[in-house]
Amino acid sequence: MTTADGADRRVVVVVVPEAGTWAPPGRDPGAWRLAMAEDTYEVIAALDRVDVAVAVSGDERAVAEVRALTWPGTPTYAVDPARPVLHAVELAGPAAAVVAVSHDVPDLPGLLIGKLFRALSNADVAVTPAEDGSLAAVGVKLPIADWLVELAPTFDTPLELLEARKPRRHAVAIGPGWHRLRSNADLARLDPGLEGWDATRSLLRHS
Repeated sequence: MTTADGADRRVVVVVVPEAGTWAPPGRDPGAWRLAMAEDTYEVIAALDRVDVAVAVSGDERAVAEVRALTWPGTPTYAVDPARPVLHAVELAGPAAAVVAVSHDVPDLPGLLIGKLFRALSNADVAVTPAEDGSLAAVGVKLPIADWLVELAPTFDTPLELLEARKPRRHAVAIGPGWHRLRSNADLARLDPGLEGWDATRSLLRHS
């Protein structure tokens, strides 16, 4: 049972940009963005003992577009494109910790999210680094530490910057790495034998 102040509540928010920055050749960037977001959301929605939400960097039209991909009752809201991660965390409601997940990890193993929550028992922030130097997921312990508020990390914040700005040794926890889908080379990391990522898989099969 969750306490009134959310002291034992854990939330995972999928953060979706208003517009895609890359899509495979011959694929519509908007459709590609939504396919990845849908699959990433499905991964998170299948997790036990977490509340799930979706944050969209965009206007109400963009929010409605993404809301149509979620299960009824899933909180879906707009966030500031300049600080999408922390804004998503702030709007998640009372909680012990919130993990923000980038929309472009449709094959992310759910167990990696659990590792971030465990790490947040001692750290201010816990991250899943991506192979391209960005971040696939950012977990934040609440209340948000002052140094994180000032830094306002996004999924494109280099891990080295987090490490350089941390106020104490264990303030930043680093979980196992994963990959985001942001280039043709990243597509080779998708495992055709792995269950899930159905929307992304379907879009790759059809022009």
